[in-house]
Amino acid sequence: MPNHKFQVGQVVFYRPASRNVDAPSGGYTVTRRLPQGNDGQFEYRIKHSDEDHERIAKESELKVT
Repeated sequence: MPNHKFQVGQVVFYRPASRNVDAPSGGYTVTRRLPQGNDGQFEYRIKHSDEDHERIAKESELKVT
């Protein structure tokens, strides 16, 4: 069974798959690990310090800082 690559509290870089997503650059903190989506990838809730909201990102959109 596959495991999540990132841990809660870890700082990651977010690169959205769609170029139409307006997201600040810099580090995001993983706030929650989510189950696998329909495409078989794990998903995460992430938070940037310059935003009031959290985002949901696929594992392939995240890189270690």
